[in-house]
Amino acid sequence: MGLKEDAFNEFRQKMNDRILKADNNKIIKRIFNVDTNAYLEGALPVKTKELMGLTASMVLRCDDCIKYHLIRCHENGVSEAELMEVIGIANLVGGTIVIPHTRRAVEFWDDLNS
Repeated sequence: MGLKEDAFNEFRQKMNDRILKADNNKIIKRIFNVDTNAYLEGALPVKTKELMGLTASMVLRCDDCIKYHLIRCHENGVSEAELMEVIGIANLVGGTIVIPHTRRAVEFWDDLNS
């Protein structure tokens, strides 16, 4: 893993642990659980689900979500050609407002592959 990926994952885990410590927060715990289970292997392979998650995250312009799905795409063997097709769809659906997120996504993808 690269330094950016390590730092992102460490922060994400630290904050998830902190949030999930709140025993009375059933709503957040259930949302986290649904999110985890939604990306498990099913009728669609994990790789496809992660590409879908990446597209939605780009359209919604969530940089943390984009990074998370890029890491998962990388772990699941997404090629650069597949990534660029997905980025194209995200820009088509989301419009030009997605372009800055595309730049950051490609920069992070390059870091994952270096």
